[in-house]
Amino acid sequence: MFFRQIYDTRLAQAAYLIGCQRTGEAIVIDPERDVDRYIDLARVNGLRVVAVAETHVHADFLSGARELAERTGATVYVSGMGGPDWSSRWLQSKASGGAYAHQLLQEGATFRVGQIDFVAMHTPGHTPEHVSYIVVDRGGGANEAMGIVTGDFVFVGDLGRPDLLESAAGIGGSARIAAHQLWQSATRFISDLPDWMQVWPAHGAGSACGKALGAVPQSTVGYEKRFNPALRAAVSEHGFVDFILDGQPEPPTYFARMKYANRDGPALLGALPTPRPIETSGDLAAAARTMQVLDARPWPEFRAGHLPGSLFTPLDANFATIAGSYADPGRDVLLVCNGAQLDECVRCLVRVGIDRVVAWTTPAVVGKTSGLVPSGETDVATVRRMIDADSIFVLDVRRSGEFAEGHIDGAVNIAHTRLADRLADLPRNQPIVCHCKAGGRSAYATALLQREGFNVINLAGGFDAWLKDGAPVLT
Repeated sequence: MFFRQIYDTRLAQAAYLIGCQRTGEAIVIDPERDVDRYIDLARVNGLRVVAVAETHVHADFLSGARELAERTGATVYVSGMGGPDWSSRWLQSKASGGAYAHQLLQEGATFRVGQIDFVAMHTPGHTPEHVSYIVVDRGGGANEAMGIVTGDFVFVGDLGRPDLLESAAGIGGSARIAAHQLWQSATRFISDLPDWMQVWPAHGAGSACGKALGAVPQSTVGYEKRFNPALRAAVSEHGFVDFILDGQPEPPTYFARMKYANRDGPALLGALPTPRPIETSGDLAAAARTMQVLDARPWPEFRAGHLPGSLFTPLDANFATIAGSYADPGRDVLLVCNGAQLDECVRCLVRVGIDRVVAWTTPAVVGKTSGLVPSGETDVATVRRMIDADSIFVLDVRRSGEFAEGHIDGAVNIAHTRLADRLADLPRNQPIVCHCKAGGRSAYATALLQREGFNVINLAGGFDAWLKDGAPVLT
């Protein structure tokens, strides 16, 4: 059996290519939308993709299942247990007409790729339709499972959060119901699966699909039973529900858009966007007036001077999340990045549904362009004087849990990934000082607010600098 985890470090997302080397057939589970890399990986290992599966309707990225089925003719395997609200609605919408070859899976359904069996295990809680896939390598002579692809059910050190239908998709009252379903799935995981089975999750540390995910890429059932805090809390249903709902981070605003797009069917991408290069400052200034600008330069360069209206989107672990939360998928995009970053930027953007990437330019061209604007930044001493004079509005863009542990007196808390939906809550008649823990998240937020016309400055060093200065804190 061929097994490969394909990991996206920027969305902390794992897809799996599993193949039968005897027959040359392979399946991809939970692919992202730029599917050429899965097809290429299969090919160089003597495999062809004949199947694609999803564990659930994703919220944090656009699924590549439809794209892969369109490109390769792969049979689609998805849950048939989500009811009318959370069943895949795109299965009858092949580009050439008709339906994709597919199977809606019920509890215990088995399908085969080559000589490898995949058994669907209904594991609701994170979502109603969620399935995990138990993998049995018959071609290798096994008659018992090697492992389980758990999707967003069991992570290393955590379980998938049950609140996203409510907190992200706006379905009121669904979080507690889902938490009880997750408890039932967790107790089944503990009681029904042997300790030796490997656990292959869909996310690692950095994903917003849980609150305490580990950075180890895989685990075992036995290890998670012993050391996963969420599974250890499952001894009591009431205690588990309270535990799993407490302290979940605010989901990014784009999660709702991903959720419904994945259910209804992401638009077919075809080839990746190929943005045209802009090589002169005159052309750049003209283009920037009609497009939204995503600037991937480091903060000191962006802060010193950027094209008016630019979003600060450095190519770091948060690039896709910030672009998904702040950029408008209906507008053309102009990228500012180095040539070596271009392909990665484009891929990250299409994974969160930002497809209209039509132009790009380099930092050098930006530096030669007139009319650049700076971003404001100041230090703790200045902010303390402004607070004493009652002349500023303090915006804390950390998570609510961080805010509760300690914050500046009078500060208003809006998580940076939710900020685009909360602009009406901010004043336009006084300066805003924006801060996070160390200055990174608030830099993203400062650029967004500057684009939206607010008078905003970033607190250099963030709350850490505030504490270091000995400034007063409320808890």
